[in-house]
Parts: sequence; C-alpha cells; structure tokens
Amino acid sequence: MLGFWIYLMSDCLIFAVLFATYGVLSGNYAAGPGPHDLFELPLVALNTTMLLLSSITYGFAMIGMQHDRQKQVMVWLAITGLFGLAFLGIEIYEFAHLIMEGATPQRSGFLSAFFTLVGTHGLHVTFGLIWLVVLLVQIQQRGLIADNRRRLMCLSMFWHFLDVVWIGVFTFVYLLGVLR
Repeated sequence: MLGFWIYLMSDCLIFAVLFATYGVLSGNYAAGPGPHDLFELPLVALNTTMLLLSSITYGFAMIGMQHDRQKQVMVWLAITGLFGLAFLGIEIYEFAHLIMEGATPQRSGFLSAFFTLVGTHGLHVTFGLIWLVVLLVQIQQRGLIADNRRRLMCLSMFWHFLDVVWIGVFTFVYLLGVLR
C-alpha cells in the first residue's frame, strides 16, 4: 500500500504542475476564442455528474466487498465502468467539437494548457477503466481473496482521486473560465 500511496502522490504532483501551467497560460488566447466562447457548461455539468455517480457506485462496490458479496461487487464495478465510459465519451465529444471549431491545442497557450490538463485527466480515467476491467476478471476468476481486496482498495483510492482532480478542473477551468 505504501508504494501505491507514493504513486498517488506523484500523480498529485503531476496534476499540480498541470494546474499551475493552466493558471499561467489560461489568459493567453492569441486573439482566439476563450473559455466563455468555447465551453458548454450544461455538457460539462453532465460530464461531472457521470464521474461523481461513478464514485458513488464504486463506494457501493466497496460496501459489497466488506460484506463478502462478490456478485454485488461485480455489478457495482460494472456500473462504475459504464459511468466512466459515459464520462470519456462526453469528453471525446467535447474535444472533437472544439477541434472542429478550430480550437486546437496549437491555437493558443490557453488551449494547449486546456487540452493537456483535461486530456491527462481523461487518460487517467481510461487507465482506471482498463484496471477496473482487469480487476473484474480477477474477481470472477479468484473471488474476493486478500490480493483482490487490496487491488479494490487501491483502485478505489485512484478513482476517488480522479474525482477530486475533476472537481478542481470543473471549478478552475470551466466555471472560472466562463466567469472571466
């Protein structure tokens, strides 16, 4: 567990640097569009809801684990994965929509920082989903053995960490960006 905590703290540092970079570059539009021109808050709010619901369903999976209910754990993990996929689908749609409007990472410092920060978070969610699928297979094959319980705990910390990072992204990038 100590090794995983060290990894999580290194991830925290990565996101801290990305947030700081965004903070420095967020006002550099290069005569291009800014956050208020690009962001659709209802869509981002829906995306945020998908991720927060996935955190709740992961919590239900952990409760199932505490009560040794393998099937319940697997069902809640599958639902968590579906919410995670919905989150990624909306994020991919948003990126594609921005790129089609000409708001590409090369356009300005703001857009470079935006795509890097949000894209890095999306990449973490992608790896979390892959981890979740692998864990589902391991639980199906071996049950709720001690190793799988530890893996569930580690993925839980990772998944909830990503939710906390997303709340920062939602607030700092989207909400404050639109208010500028």
